[in-house]
Amino acid sequence: MKRILKFIKLIIDTIFFDPFKLLFNILSRWRALPYYFRNIFLYSKLNKTSFRIKTLNLLPVLTDRFAKAGFIGGHYFFQDLWAANYLYDNNIREIIDIGSRIDGYIVHILSFCKVTYIDIRDSESFHPNFVFKKGSIMELPYSDSTLKYISCLHVIEHIGLGRYNDPIEPDGHIKAAKEIERVLAQGGTLLIGTPVGKQALYFDGHRVFDPATILEIFPSMILQEFSLIDDNGDRIIRNASFETARKCKYGCGLFILIKK
Repeated sequence: MKRILKFIKLIIDTIFFDPFKLLFNILSRWRALPYYFRNIFLYSKLNKTSFRIKTLNLLPVLTDRFAKAGFIGGHYFFQDLWAANYLYDNNIREIIDIGSRIDGYIVHILSFCKVTYIDIRDSESFHPNFVFKKGSIMELPYSDSTLKYISCLHVIEHIGLGRYNDPIEPDGHIKAAKEIERVLAQGGTLLIGTPVGKQALYFDGHRVFDPATILEIFPSMILQEFSLIDDNGDRIIRNASFETARKCKYGCGLFILIKK
């Protein structure tokens, strides 16, 4: 019964809205209203500047009062920081990236690293160190064994599911891995982040990999590092074991792989 109710909630969330988030948002706004009206009164009473409150210019912002200074946590937060730190610490000043998040990891590294960014979706150049090339991870626009550094964060789990208007390929993750291996030079480095835990498919959202599966689909690679962001999403567990990762429902595996 519990699973059926969770499934019904998922359908409602997907097609309409999350009723719990909506209720929480409404209650948060109502909670803030007394403070808002109190502050209008206090500001008007104390104000001696030319910035006067005008009715037509009222702009209630009711949720920030009870929020934290910023959100710290989750896959992307720690994954992007992990990858950016690796590039900076190892003095890597140029990299090919395949489909990682532009408004996270890519922006983190542009101040010190030139990025050639590959994606099947459209983008545009917005920084001197950002070069966009439209292309597919299953047909990369590079010759064999030519690239020294590649990053691909939270991407491979989506390949072949059609979520990003890509063609349906049930073995898309395998084909993508072979293509990355093809273009990576001997001794080259791949940074890859992807969901790990009990292996499963959540169509058309993503796959969750057993961490050993990542090594299987990259047979010509040697594992240099495996770190983990577990289900709590509040830290990076350095040099984690695969057994720890397998206990996750939706962890994030951080792999540094070197081509033999």
